[in-house]
Amino acid sequence: MRRKGLASMAVQTVAPATTVDLGPASGLSCRECGEVFALGPIFACELCFGPLEVAYDLPAGDPEELRKRIEAGPASIWRYAPLLPVPADVAEKPNLNPGWTPLVKADNLAREIGVAPGRLFVKDDSGNPTHSFKDRVVAQAIEAARAFGFTTLSCSSTGNLAGAVGAAAARAGFRSCVFIPHDLEQGKVVMAGVYGGDLVAIEGNYDDVNRFCSELIGDPLGEGWGFVNVNLRPYYGEGSKTLAYEICEQLGWVIPDQLVIPIASGSQLTKIDKGLQELIKLGLVEDKPYKIFGAQAEGCSPVSAAFKAGHDVVRPQKPNTIAKSLAIGNPADGPYVLDIARRTGGAVEDVNDEQVVDAIKLLARTEGIFAETAGGVTVGVTRKLVENGLIDPELTTVVLNTGDGLKTLDAVADTSQATATIRPSLDAFRDAGLAR
Repeated sequence: MRRKGLASMAVQTVAPATTVDLGPASGLSCRECGEVFALGPIFACELCFGPLEVAYDLPAGDPEELRKRIEAGPASIWRYAPLLPVPADVAEKPNLNPGWTPLVKADNLAREIGVAPGRLFVKDDSGNPTHSFKDRVVAQAIEAARAFGFTTLSCSSTGNLAGAVGAAAARAGFRSCVFIPHDLEQGKVVMAGVYGGDLVAIEGNYDDVNRFCSELIGDPLGEGWGFVNVNLRPYYGEGSKTLAYEICEQLGWVIPDQLVIPIASGSQLTKIDKGLQELIKLGLVEDKPYKIFGAQAEGCSPVSAAFKAGHDVVRPQKPNTIAKSLAIGNPADGPYVLDIARRTGGAVEDVNDEQVVDAIKLLARTEGIFAETAGGVTVGVTRKLVENGLIDPELTTVVLNTGDGLKTLDAVADTSQATATIRPSLDAFRDAGLAR
């Protein structure tokens, strides 16, 4: 058993299981012992305290027909509704309709870091409604919140999730109350607060915020609250699978050989792997080997440290990095990330803050993509993995950028100023050495 000492699961009043319509979702299965539970707002196994995840009755039949059905769907994650815990009419409900973001062929970046032409792609999720991949997971969670009769949507967040919850709740008519560390980047604070919900800053880091939310969910004060990354976590996590679905579809229904994915809680990485395995099982893609690489910032790298030391247990760290969206010192899915990296022949690597900044600017300069610090982590780790011979430069590699650099301006502000300030004359332009 990997998981011990989880917070109380907080039994809450919900609609009877027979009235819950979450599409192909058939129940909740413990990732550790395999025990199955009815669909409901619980996140940990009553027997072993292992994490729960959604189990499915996935569509059977001709894979080609399913491909055509998906391709004819909306340009959002709801094209994959037959594979997600959502009702069939989800696209007709008031939501932010995230997803179907660009997969950018990054030949300029490839040339800079030593990858063969046509082999490097950036999955740029900064184009989602609140400019991060968190819109995907919140879209899933809010459908579960509807099904279970919750009236308030909440979360603990390092920034991006708070904004995604605030926006999705506003569109869907929920009250929102979100919790963040007190020292977040100002851009993320403003974006989380602008939607009109309650935004509460907690003195401490993300792990302190998360502990507070676990206490609140077990208290009568939390009755009727859907915490997207706590009691709705099994459904919330499924949103990350849509990244795997989109990447494969955008590559012509082919699994990439190598993926580089940022690690905060680790859920995104584990669910991308789950999505790839589902596509294989359904016959939508050919079964082939692939490697998954995890990326962390050196100032918060508990999973990377465990991987390099050959450990199965992730030892918590106190975060100290500019990559605050990844600053989770005790990642819930850390052990499962280790399993996947080792099973697929990948690795978990980290880069320091200076390398993060350099990578943000490199991606912007080569591909015109302004990534937040988490994107700097994945690009920086990709470059490091290529240099160390762990990524094969001749194979197809997909690097994830999960958010917009406008949210983390402080990271590059000092080194991204005006080239020159001149008088409005051609002579001044020439004198500044710009006439070249």
